[in-house]
Amino acid sequence: MFFVSCFLLGGKIVLVHTQSRVFLCLSHTHSISLSLSLSLSLSLSLSAVSFVDCGRGSGLRFESGDPADFRIGADGTVYAARTLHLSERKGQSLKIRMKDAEAQEVWLTHVSFTLPNTPKQVSQGEGGSERECIVFPWRSVVVGGDGSVSRVKRDWVIPPINVPENSRGQFPEELVKIRSDRDKINTLRYSVTGPGADQTPTGLFIIDPITGQLSVTKPLDREQISNFHLRAHAVDINGNQMENPIDIVINVIDMNDNRPEFSHQIWNGTVDEGAKPGSFVMTVTAQDKDDPNTANGMLRYKILSQSPESPSTNMFTINNKTGKIITVAAGLDREKVSQYTLIIQATDMEGNPMYGLSNTATAIIRLLDVNDNAPEFTRETFHGEVPENRVNVIVTNLTVTDKDKPGTPAWNAVYRITSGDPTGRFSIPTDPTTNEGLITVVKPIDFEMSHLYTLIVVAENEVPLVGGIHRTRQSTATISIRIIDVNESPNFDPNPKQVKLDEGLPAGSTLTTFTAHDPDRQGQSIRYSKLFDPANWLEIDPNSGRISTITLLDRESPYVRNNLYNATFMASDNGIPPASGTGTLQIYLLDINDNAPRVFPREAEVCERPEPNAINITAVDGDLSPNAGPFAFELAIRPSDVRRNWTLTRLSGEYVQLSLKIGYLHSGVYEVPILITDSGNLPMANTSYLRVKVCQCDHHGDCVDMERIMAAGLGTGAIIAILICIIILLVLVLLFVMWMKRRDKERQAKQLLIDPEDDVRDNILKYDEEGGGEEDQDYDLSQLQQPDTLEHDLVKPVGIRRLDERPLHPEPSYPLRSAAPHPGDIGDFIHEGLKAADTDPTAPPYDSLLVFDYEGSGSTAGSLSSLHSSSSGGDQDYDYLSEWGPRFRKLADMYGGNDD
Repeated sequence: MFFVSCFLLGGKIVLVHTQSRVFLCLSHTHSISLSLSLSLSLSLSLSAVSFVDCGRGSGLRFESGDPADFRIGADGTVYAARTLHLSERKGQSLKIRMKDAEAQEVWLTHVSFTLPNTPKQVSQGEGGSERECIVFPWRSVVVGGDGSVSRVKRDWVIPPINVPENSRGQFPEELVKIRSDRDKINTLRYSVTGPGADQTPTGLFIIDPITGQLSVTKPLDREQISNFHLRAHAVDINGNQMENPIDIVINVIDMNDNRPEFSHQIWNGTVDEGAKPGSFVMTVTAQDKDDPNTANGMLRYKILSQSPESPSTNMFTINNKTGKIITVAAGLDREKVSQYTLIIQATDMEGNPMYGLSNTATAIIRLLDVNDNAPEFTRETFHGEVPENRVNVIVTNLTVTDKDKPGTPAWNAVYRITSGDPTGRFSIPTDPTTNEGLITVVKPIDFEMSHLYTLIVVAENEVPLVGGIHRTRQSTATISIRIIDVNESPNFDPNPKQVKLDEGLPAGSTLTTFTAHDPDRQGQSIRYSKLFDPANWLEIDPNSGRISTITLLDRESPYVRNNLYNATFMASDNGIPPASGTGTLQIYLLDINDNAPRVFPREAEVCERPEPNAINITAVDGDLSPNAGPFAFELAIRPSDVRRNWTLTRLSGEYVQLSLKIGYLHSGVYEVPILITDSGNLPMANTSYLRVKVCQCDHHGDCVDMERIMAAGLGTGAIIAILICIIILLVLVLLFVMWMKRRDKERQAKQLLIDPEDDVRDNILKYDEEGGGEEDQDYDLSQLQQPDTLEHDLVKPVGIRRLDERPLHPEPSYPLRSAAPHPGDIGDFIHEGLKAADTDPTAPPYDSLLVFDYEGSGSTAGSLSSLHSSSSGGDQDYDYLSEWGPRFRKLADMYGGNDD
C-alpha cells in the first residue's frame, strides 16, 4: 500500500499542511497545535481552514473557540468573521473542537498564525515524538462478533496539493513524498505520468524514483494552467506493478499578478441635458485574468476625475462593482457644458488601494439637446412694405435666437400669425439655414381696401418645450406692413362677355358695348383697342367701347368653334406708368339656312349592268338642323339621257340609291346631275354632280383590274412617261448590240492569221476602211517620210512561225527622205520605195502592196481617188501597174483585162 510522507503526530493523527488548508485524518481523541501560514500579509479576511475526516463519516460537529472572530462550517472550513490584523493574533492560537456524536469522541486542535514564508511548525501530540514521515493507515480495525480483530484494505483519500503560482523559491521545490509499504520487502521505483510530467507541458513535475519525492521544477502560472492531474505509479525493479496507480491533483494557487484591463480605452455615452439624478448614462467594464473567485480577481470601480467640474465636481457616480455610471446631481445644461470627460479606475483586491493593482480608462459623456430654450425675437417690432397686387413677395425677415443646438427640431423655428390677417394674405415660411421667418404675400392686396396691416407673430420650435420650461416674452413680435399704391390695370366686367346673334349679320351692325373700369380711385381716362380678331370681323370705338361688324358674320367660318367666335380687346388708362387690361368677347352665332346641300360622296363606281350593285348616296349641308336634312333628291331633267339611264330610289330622309335604269351602259365616266333640297324654313336647293365610273365587273360585282386602272383615271402624262421609259430601254439595248458588232468587226480586221489555202500573195487583200474618199484632200506630206531609225525585231527561236511573220533575212536599205520634203518629190520617193520593196523578201505580205499604218493627219499631195476601181468604169488603163513589179501585175490583170 502507498504511503504519503508528511508530518507524524504521535502516530495517531495524520496531517497534510498546505498554504491555506489543513486536512486532518483522525483516529483517536488528541489535542494538536497547527501553525498556519496565510497568504495575506497584514490582514486575514475570509480565509479558510478545512478539515477532512479521511472517510470517517459525516456525523462530526465542529466548534470554534473564538466565534466572534472565526466561524467554522459543517464541513470543517474555518472562516474569518471580520478583517483581522496578524498583529492582533500574535502569540495567540485558535482552538477548534471536533465531536463525533455517534462514537462520543472529541478531538481538539489549535491553529496558530504566521506571516508568509514563515517555516511551518507542527507541535507534538500526545504519546509520540515528531518524525519526518508518516504512514497512511491503509487498514481499518473491524471487531468481529467473536471479539476478534481484523484489518480490511480500503481506498486512498489523497487530498489536492496546492502550489502557489509565481513561486520564487529554490527549484526543484519539494511538494509531497509518496511511499508504499511494500518497499520494505522489495525495491520499488516510483514515477508520475500526466500533463506536466511526461505530457505537455513536460518537465514541470518530477519524482525521485527511489524516495518518491514529488517536486516542481519552475514557477507555475495559473492563468495558463490552473490545475494538474497526475497519476503516481510504483513498480519493482523488473517493471511489475506493485500498487494500483493513485491520482494526484495539484492546484495552482492564484496570486495577484495581473492588472485589470478595460474592454475599451475610451468609452462614449450620452445623457439628456437636464436629466434627473439617478439617470443611467452607460456601463464600463474591465477584466482581470486572476481568479475571479478570490480577491485577486474581484474588481472595484471608481471615478478619479471629472472635467469640467461644472456645475459641481460630482455630477456622476459609478457603481463600484458593476461599472454602471449614473447622474448624481442636477444641473446638466448642454448650453453651458456640452461634454464631460471622466477618468475611470478599476482596481482588483476588491479595490484595496495598497495591495490592489489598478488601470484607468476614459469615459466621454455627451449631453443630448432637449428643447429647454424657447426662440426669442431679436426685437419686438418689425417693419415692411409691399406694392399692392403683388404676390410671392418677401416683405421682411424675422430674426430669432435659440440657445438649443442648431439644426435640431429643438432649434428650428416655426412662425405663426395669431392676429392681423383674417383673410390669409400672408404666410411665414422658415429659412432652414438662418432660421429666419420670411413674411411673404400669398394673395393680392388692394391698396384701396387697406393701407396698413399689423400682424402679431409667435415663434415656436418644431418640438414642444420640455416640462417646466415657460415661453419667454420675447417669443412674440409685432410686424407692421405698409401697402404701396400702384397704377392698376383696367378690368373688363364680365370677362369673358358673351352675346348671341344670328349669322349673316351685315357689316356696320352694332353688336354690344364692351367696357372696363379702373380700380384706382383717382379719375383716369380709358381707351379701347382691338387686340385679337382672327377673321377681322369686328371693330371697337376707342372711347365708348362700342363693338360693331365690318363684314358678314358666317357661322360656317373655320374661325368659329362650336358656334363661338372669340375676339380679344384691350383697355388702357393714362396713368403713370400706363396700365392695360384685356377682355374677351364671345359671339355665339345662331345658324340660318344659308348653305345649299351637296351630294356625298362626290365619286362612285358602278358595273356596266344594273346587277349586282347600286350606289348609296347622301347629302352634306353646312347648316345645322332644322336647316339641313331630311333632304329631297331628284335627277335633273337635262340632259335627257340622265333620267333615261339612271334612277333614284329613296331609302330614308338622308339616303337614296342610284342605279342603272337600262340593262347595259358602256364603261366610262359619267357626270350625273342630282337636285337636292334641304328642310330649312326657306328651303335651299342645289344641283350637285355625282361622278360615276362605269366599269366591267367580275362575278362578285367588283371591277376588273384593267377597268379599275382606267377608272382610277390614269392620266395621259403618266402613260407617256411609261412609254418613254420603254423606248429608252430599247435604245440602250440597240446601242449595246451595235457596239458589240463593231467590236467583233474590229477584232476580225486586226486578225493576221491566214490559212495556207488563202495565200494573200495570190489574192487582193480586203480592207474595211479605205479612208475619207474624195473629201479627204488635205495631207501632211511630211508624215510620209521614212523614219530615221527602224526598230529591229528580236530574233525569235526556231519553231512555229506565223504566215505573215517577217522572214529571217537581212533587210535592204530603203531610201531616206529629207527632213523637209518638197511636194514635187513625193512621186520619186514612192518609186524608190517600190523598187526597194520589190527586192525585199522580208516585207509583208511578201507579194502585195505595203501597208502603211499611219499616213498623217493631212497631205498637200493630190487625192489618191484618181485610182478608180473597176466599178467606176472599164476605160481606166491599169497596164502601168505591170511596171511596178511582180506584186502589181496581178492587179493589172484583174482591172486591165477584158470582161472575160
